[in-house]
Amino acid sequence: MMNNFKNIIKLLLVVLVCALSFTANGQQLENDTNYFQLSPRIGYDFPSYKNNTPAIDYKGGLNLGLSLDYYWNTFGLGIDLDYIKNKPESVFQTDNLNDAFLVPITATNLSEDGITRVFYGIGPNAQFRSTSGKFKTEINTRFGLASIKGGRTLLENANPGNELLNFHAGYDDSGVFTFKGQLRFTYMLNNNFGVNAGAYYMRHFGAQELVDPVLGISAAHHPLVPFTDPTGASGVTLDQNGPLLRTEACDCDISSVGVFAGITYKFSKNKEVCEVCGDDHMPRCCATCGCGVTVTAIDKYSNEKLPFTDVVLTDLNGNIVQSGVTNSYGVVVFNDVAEDDYVVKGNFFDINLDEATISKAEFKACKKDGNSIQKVVEYADLNFILKGDVVECNTNKGIQGVDVLLKNKIEAGQKNTLSDVNGEFIFHLKQASTYALNGRKNGYFSNEVEVTTTGVDRNKSLFIDFEMCVNPCGQAIKLDNIIFNLDKWDILTAARPDLDYVVKLMQDNPTIKVEMSSHTDARGSNPYNQELSQKRAQSTVNYLMTKGVSRDRLIARGAGETELLNRCVDGVTCAENEHTINRRTEFKVVCLE
Repeated sequence: MMNNFKNIIKLLLVVLVCALSFTANGQQLENDTNYFQLSPRIGYDFPSYKNNTPAIDYKGGLNLGLSLDYYWNTFGLGIDLDYIKNKPESVFQTDNLNDAFLVPITATNLSEDGITRVFYGIGPNAQFRSTSGKFKTEINTRFGLASIKGGRTLLENANPGNELLNFHAGYDDSGVFTFKGQLRFTYMLNNNFGVNAGAYYMRHFGAQELVDPVLGISAAHHPLVPFTDPTGASGVTLDQNGPLLRTEACDCDISSVGVFAGITYKFSKNKEVCEVCGDDHMPRCCATCGCGVTVTAIDKYSNEKLPFTDVVLTDLNGNIVQSGVTNSYGVVVFNDVAEDDYVVKGNFFDINLDEATISKAEFKACKKDGNSIQKVVEYADLNFILKGDVVECNTNKGIQGVDVLLKNKIEAGQKNTLSDVNGEFIFHLKQASTYALNGRKNGYFSNEVEVTTTGVDRNKSLFIDFEMCVNPCGQAIKLDNIIFNLDKWDILTAARPDLDYVVKLMQDNPTIKVEMSSHTDARGSNPYNQELSQKRAQSTVNYLMTKGVSRDRLIARGAGETELLNRCVDGVTCAENEHTINRRTEFKVVCLE
């Protein structure tokens, strides 16, 4: 018995490997839960009778079966009913056979009754489904009882005396414990009907053989010995010295394997209700609720997905049926779209996308396989999109409400926009162009910066990422090259680039004022240093005026030695480089409200 169970375990492992290989990419579909299915089948059975009848063979035969299964999800429970018909065949040698007195046996009487096995069992199921849900692999295990009847086989000498040659009384057992393991492959033609094929292994444990009430035996056969007659002809004869070989009734196992094909009917589970229209829809579509429509927005040239694209679904008269915004993957889904003709439109940063259409015919496929209708709308504009970000200089803080001005440096023209709550803004840029950007906001100023699309491949990217910064007003900015000769206040040639930078800054920010502050070291008297720094500051202001800066936007401030940056005050000995730190010119932007 232990060996039998080991063989069963080995078989189940083989079946499981086959099932997993078949459905390696399978998954349990959401709508395949809590349902019944009925699977009638027809097949052929190959039996193996482990009894004491060496001169009787057992042929294959018809198998008619029926399975009723209930699945909660991947796992379920099933009931099987099998009707199997086999036939015994006597293989006792009758050619060139003599009786015990060497008289040739010229005729025999043979009767062979078919064996009928009826099995009914219950057990657990496991199923694995393909991604589409059309293919399914099922592993069924059943434990139950079998009725085994028939199989009486009698071969006797037809000559006078009816000498028994080969005999088996057959079976008449109605409560044989039986195990069945089955692998079934199913292809669903639609939601309810499918076709299946598979194989099984069945084992009956301890089937009881009959004892013939007349003969008083379960099985017997007559022993044979070789014989050669005087003419030299060979044959066999019944052993006149050996008795009839009788065997006791055997509680032996019967096993068989079989193959089959059939149909499957899946009973629809409780219908899901569409909250929109109140009708049922399996798996996603119905006549009134319609189907799902999945729209993807992409750039025509770079194939980049376009997030946050406005998409609308309109009828042929232009009326909006549904609207939405694509997610970060450039996708938006419209659910329960009624069957009709539609136009899909998209808009990305004020540019209309190429439209797509949906015909009524496309809804038929949706209703057949339950898949969403897939559509693509393309951004076909050849310009780039500048995705800008305004932050406070030297921080990551985005600044809202900055008026960003964009000037085309190749062609005349400019445009502006305001940064949003995160400091973000966008512009459309032409190919092979150069632009200047400047940000303006009360309390802030900025330098003009440049961005170019020259050398950028439009087929590789739609977007150009760009960050610019604005400075808060009131910060002192050191001008390293504004230096003067000893006791002089004339503007030197080396100072002009820094001062020209200030001129450009004021041109770019016409609403700001600039305070020019000149500082000295602590050497010399305080009054002298104060007067010298004021003259130097005024010289700086005068230079800026010569460059066209209005006098009322400039403030000259001499700070003398009052704002030292280190320890080098009066009476402290310092190196020359330490004194140099304090001799500086700074400008501070004063923003007008």
